[in-house]
Amino acid sequence: MSKIVVEKSPPLTGTIRVSGAKNSALPILAASLLGTEDIILEDVPDLKDVDVICDVLASLGSKVERYPGGKILINSANVNKFEAPYEMMSKMRASFLVVGPLLTRFGQAKTSLPGGCAIGTRPIDLHLKGFKALGAEIDVDHGYVGVFANKLVGDRIYLDFPSVGATENVMMAAVLAEGETVLDNAAMEPEIVDLANFLSKLGADIKGAGTSSIRIRGVEKLGGAIHSIIPDRVEAGTYMVASAITGGDVIIDNVIPSHIKPAIAKLRETGCEIWENGDKIRVIGNKNLKPIDIKTLPYPGFPTDLQAQFMALMTVTKGTSVIIETVFENRFMHVDELKRMGANIKIDGRSAIVQGVESLTSAPVKATDLRAGAALILAGLGAEGDTVIDNIYHIERGYDGIEKKLAKIGAKIYRTE
Repeated sequence: MSKIVVEKSPPLTGTIRVSGAKNSALPILAASLLGTEDIILEDVPDLKDVDVICDVLASLGSKVERYPGGKILINSANVNKFEAPYEMMSKMRASFLVVGPLLTRFGQAKTSLPGGCAIGTRPIDLHLKGFKALGAEIDVDHGYVGVFANKLVGDRIYLDFPSVGATENVMMAAVLAEGETVLDNAAMEPEIVDLANFLSKLGADIKGAGTSSIRIRGVEKLGGAIHSIIPDRVEAGTYMVASAITGGDVIIDNVIPSHIKPAIAKLRETGCEIWENGDKIRVIGNKNLKPIDIKTLPYPGFPTDLQAQFMALMTVTKGTSVIIETVFENRFMHVDELKRMGANIKIDGRSAIVQGVESLTSAPVKATDLRAGAALILAGLGAEGDTVIDNIYHIERGYDGIEKKLAKIGAKIYRTE
């Protein structure tokens, strides 16, 4: 099994390019099932999760051709299966996003309950509630979910929580439904806007994406399009923290600054200097960082997907920082691993109290989930000795060539088999 080894690194300097967003690419790939003509996607990140969803599309009958440089051509004109294979679905939660498109285009979909990172329960109830409101019948049996409908009819749907996955799945189901669907308390993440922009290029009629109320008027059918995936805001935030934790001076390229306002604000609070220039952000670290308090919230609040990375920074920041996790339960699995490296962290329910230490020391650690893995890399950059990270398949699920990108700007990081 390959591992990633991180040695204490000098201040990072140089430019690092952010890849397309995983959390945008996956729903957009799933939505490609709705198109009846060629779809060309650009800036798709090279990730394990993308491989899985491409395999799911191919197994359903889509033509999927991948080209170097993050370009994928998809044609779903001849999709002829409605059941996504268990072995693929169990690998990744986002594969459940094929259900909305299959349901609305073919009137049926069957799949196993989703897998993926082990953070919290992330129920799919909200997805199913949305499908039901559009007129679908749901059959859950022995770990499988069947969704059926003679026709879908638009309705007003209120989501009990602004779930990103449910917003995406119901939005995709509604694009071919009869009449108008209004989705209230919808998620407002930039990835929702990217999906809506993509669907609109295919011919969908969607208004209000990026606000809490999305209106979708059903259309007869969707065609093809060329679309570039937005930059990954979580990857950008991760590299910003890498600059901060090493006292570096790094330019992060291919960023939309408005998507990462909370990360920018919090790093400024620690004493880092941050310059925004078009699609670039420059982060200059500071030897005497100040502690900060963070509370994760749905967008536009502080993203739960950057919580672990900021915690790694707080472990070596003098003073006491408090992190409150409100989005996912069970999202402090990285704490035990950081403690093995000498961090002083106490957990109290959904809060973590981090007492900064002078420096961390290396230890063999495990990536318990995707963002935890990123946090351990960041911690290793500033820790004495060699930090060996195991279970790195979690990291590969969401970061496109993280060790190569960091090595380019001076990090001492490499992979061992």
